[in-house]
This record gives sequence, structure tokens and C-alpha cells, in this order.
Amino acid sequence: MSNLRQPYVELSAPALQHLRAIKQQLAESPLGRNLVELVYLRVSQINGCAFCLDMHSRALRSGGETPARLDTLAGWRLSPHFSAREQAALAWAESVTLIATTQADDAAYTPLLEHFSAQEICDLTMAIASMNALNRLAIAMRQ
Repeated sequence: MSNLRQPYVELSAPALQHLRAIKQQLAESPLGRNLVELVYLRVSQINGCAFCLDMHSRALRSGGETPARLDTLAGWRLSPHFSAREQAALAWAESVTLIATTQADDAAYTPLLEHFSAQEICDLTMAIASMNALNRLAIAMRQ
């Protein structure tokens, strides 16, 4: 990994504090901490953020996540280890993360309606958006 390009944690501390506040609020949402962390990890896998991959896989392990689920997360569509609710969240996470290609299409959105309330869908989308922002900061600044 390259040297840190800019110490953004210090230089942009007030803005970063707001992103962290979003994460804190979402950790306490009805979605559940493990689902939010699972989504964070999948988004970080797609974006290739090594810092966040390490952080969220450790958080999931400490939250009791099984090695089989962590090992198969990148291939969740073919894995028997994820519930229909989790699959809907992961599909949405991928669609929103790859929004330039997917435009967050109905095929990814519609299954959410079977498993999540309107509030949970908004919280899930906020979790995905905030993790994408944090991944982009960490990758761009070479954290």
C-alpha cells in the first residue's frame, strides 16, 4: 500500500465525524448490527477497500459471524448460508454500489419490499451510500 496521500482523518475531521455518526445511528437501527456489517463488508469487497475489509470482517467475527458465511460472502448468490432477507439486502448493496451500471434497477429493489419496512429500506440504502463514501475516501487517500 502506498503512503497516505493526505491525513484526511485530521484535515476533514468535522465531515468525517458526520459520516461516523451515520454509521453509529445505523448500528442501532432495526436492521441489526450484523446485517449492516455484512452489507458494509460486501460493499468494501466490491470497491476493493483493504482497510474496510479488515475492519468489517473483524467486526463480524466478533459479532459471532460464522467463517462459512464470511468465506462465501463474495459468492452469496450461490451460497446456501444467506437468508432471503440477507440476499435481498446484498443484491441491493451491489446494485447501489454499481449504480452507474445498474441504475439501482427494480430487479434489485422489488425483493426488498418482501423483507424490509420503508424505514429499513431507507436505512439500508443510507448504510450502502455511507460505506461507499468511506471506501472512496480510504482508497483515494491510500489509507
